[in-house]
Amino acid sequence: MINDKYPFLEQSIKTWGKECGFSEVRITGIDLSRHEAGLTAWLDAGYHGTMDYMASHGMKRARPAELVPGAVCAIMVRMNYVTPESRADWRELELHRSTQSEQALISMYARGRDYHKVLRLRLQDLASRIEAEVGTFGYRVFTDSAPVMEVALAEKAGLGWRGKHTLLLNRHAGSFFFIGEIITDLPLAADPPITPRCGQCTACLDICPTQAIVAPYQVDARRCISYLTIELKGSIPPELRPLIGNRVYGCDDCQLGCPWNKFAQVSEQTDFLVRNGLDHASLIELFSWSESDFMKKLEGSPIRRIGYQRWLRNMAVGLGNARRALLQKNQDTSAIDTALQARLSWCETQTPAPGGEEEKDKTDMIREHILWALENGQIPG
Repeated sequence: MINDKYPFLEQSIKTWGKECGFSEVRITGIDLSRHEAGLTAWLDAGYHGTMDYMASHGMKRARPAELVPGAVCAIMVRMNYVTPESRADWRELELHRSTQSEQALISMYARGRDYHKVLRLRLQDLASRIEAEVGTFGYRVFTDSAPVMEVALAEKAGLGWRGKHTLLLNRHAGSFFFIGEIITDLPLAADPPITPRCGQCTACLDICPTQAIVAPYQVDARRCISYLTIELKGSIPPELRPLIGNRVYGCDDCQLGCPWNKFAQVSEQTDFLVRNGLDHASLIELFSWSESDFMKKLEGSPIRRIGYQRWLRNMAVGLGNARRALLQKNQDTSAIDTALQARLSWCETQTPAPGGEEEKDKTDMIREHILWALENGQIPG
């Protein structure tokens, strides 16, 4: 047995994990069979929307051993991402930003370097340290990159408990952290789970702009702003566009409203520092970026995954909502109108190569949202 030969391996792994930059490291078994019924019900309800990959993997998500043959445990890690420049009242500041209609509101996790890259490198470093100690062993590293029920594993390991918004909560660190794992065939001793502490609180349900948290521990992704602005590839449903406000990439509201995030910890990782002024950029500024601007400025950012066309789609919705907000205050909308009209003219110049129907569809999608911003992004009469 590994524990007979290396009796302090679990503690060593946790020490090495801290040295690799993780905020906390815990260990768990990988039996998630009790979660299969809930996953099936969520998929049957259609709450995954157009994320077909959620259904195509079936119950594989709840069976980590199918990803790593011979696996018996998972080394779970978390890494904080609140940045050092955040003020003491950073939660109030972030909530206030959602009221600044002409400012582009980008989820906090996406303002710096892509966390997938950061965590994968650190997880590989940790795995290499373990290998140097015990020799070759079976493992794979993951961070939101494979069909794995990561929150369920992290909860089982005691990194926190699942909040009513379905995210992981930690009493000492709130929920503003990333999680990742090494699924391995090493038979390590498991840490115990911790007691959930949400109680009767419904702050996350109450604050959700689109009421996507349809019941405690149940999120309908089809209404979630993170899904609408990131995962959804087509048009955003018109009835949900006004509710998005200026949130153009993701949404933090359910976390910001959670009382436990008064304990959120500042990250020690410079990778997560804000790039390109994404914590205070205007919608008009970002809407004016060319595709080369988008690709260059967002190199190494998680935002690049949505592509330029969805970026413009999201900005158009934000500008339509900003336009409505200005009209409600009897203020000038000419700057927004000019930006929208200029981009509408740009759409007319886009001529896809022969057979480029997909690109034509994307341009049509942008045009649709711009026209909505100009025509429907006004005070209902």
